[in-house]
Amino acid sequence: MVIVRLHGGLANQMFPYAAGRRLSQVVGTQLKLDIAGFSVYHERSDIDFRQYGLSVFNIEESFATPDEIAKLTMVQQGKLAGFVHRLFHNKPKRPKSYVREKHIHFDPDILNLHDDVYLDGNWNSWHYFADIESIIRSDFTFKNPATGENRIFLEKIMSCESASLHVRRGDYANDVKTNSIHGTCSLEYYQGAMQFIAARVKDPHFFVFSDDLNWVKDNLKIPFPCTFVDCNGPLSGHEDMRLMSHCNHNVIANSGFSWWASWLNPHHEKIVVAPRKWFKSSKYEMYTPVPDEYVKL
Repeated sequence: MVIVRLHGGLANQMFPYAAGRRLSQVVGTQLKLDIAGFSVYHERSDIDFRQYGLSVFNIEESFATPDEIAKLTMVQQGKLAGFVHRLFHNKPKRPKSYVREKHIHFDPDILNLHDDVYLDGNWNSWHYFADIESIIRSDFTFKNPATGENRIFLEKIMSCESASLHVRRGDYANDVKTNSIHGTCSLEYYQGAMQFIAARVKDPHFFVFSDDLNWVKDNLKIPFPCTFVDCNGPLSGHEDMRLMSHCNHNVIANSGFSWWASWLNPHHEKIVVAPRKWFKSSKYEMYTPVPDEYVKL
């Protein structure tokens, strides 16, 4: 079997799932999900709330048992070896079946793994599942139709030359450590992205998504028809992703959330504008998850 460890928000769960799904498909084995880590989010108050979120999609959903996880992540050892590890506070060695992500960049070796592996990492690259794109797109369709305000927004999106505009703030803006790594997209980036689309699309209507809409309203001047989507909170964020993915075009932030929305956008003539620089930190300045066909500003 292939087991993937899931953690973080919705987008950070989708990448490992997609990487594991591809591997399980190629080797002809079952994919199982390790969601044990989400209990940590419920027990600690110093980190953002997160919960398992993939159940909103039509995925192959099977959860790994503690025994299955231990089999692939722990070296089988005798009582003496276990005593020595505990005595000297050493972490036991991991078996070859435990595969931890080496770095942030795409690792082609992952594509050649075999059965019985445990994947632990972010795997934030479409290259990990590019050869089963149609399967991933099918898996990440929504189980239930949009209802209520989301249905009203969806109908409006589908009735015009819609373009989503996602402004990610939250910890990117308010947490010093997170900001030093990720940073936020500038107002100039969003102005340039809107002008780029408007120069190529007749009568664009921008649908604005953000975890801080008040900040956007106060700071970002939008010289085009626009609608602020304000009906979804943290527990219904997938509805924002659905709405963004139905827009004809997308302006994304340096965020996996709007990355997935744009990737799931099925429009063949779509224009996707993405930030050229994905990370603020110079440590990751050469990294980008943006496909070649996206416009980078």
